[in-house]
Amino acid sequence: QVQLVESGGGSVQAGGSLRLSCAASGYGYSRYCMGWFRQAPGKQREGVAVIDSDGSTNYRDSVKGRFTISQDNAKNTLYLQMSSLTPEDTAMYYCGADLYDCYAGKTVFAYWGQGTQVTVSS
Repeated sequence: QVQLVESGGGSVQAGGSLRLSCAASGYGYSRYCMGWFRQAPGKQREGVAVIDSDGSTNYRDSVKGRFTISQDNAKNTLYLQMSSLTPEDTAMYYCGADLYDCYAGKTVFAYWGQGTQVTVSS
C-alpha cells in the first residue's frame, strides 16, 4: 500500500544538523501515522518521532527541542530536521507508515524504508 525511500543521512560533527527525507507513495498513505525510528548496531529499535494524519506530532524525550518531524503533502515527503546532534544519535534511521498506534516510541510499522545512516562524531 505504501512505499518509502529515505535519504539525507551522512556524517556530521557533534552540534551539527541534518535533515532526513522520506519520499512516500501508494494508496492512502496520507491517512497513515508516519514516523521515524532508529537502530544502532547491537541495540534495539528506538522510536524517535511520529506525525499523525491530523498533523499532531509526538517525540521521545531525548530528542525534544532538537528534532522536528514534518510532512509536505504537495511533495509526498516526510522530514526529520535534526539539530544539536550528539554521538548518541548515531544510528540507522528509518521512516515508517502505519494505520494504527501513533505514539512517540513506536518502532513497529506496517511499512518502512531501507534506512539512511547518520553518524555523529565528537
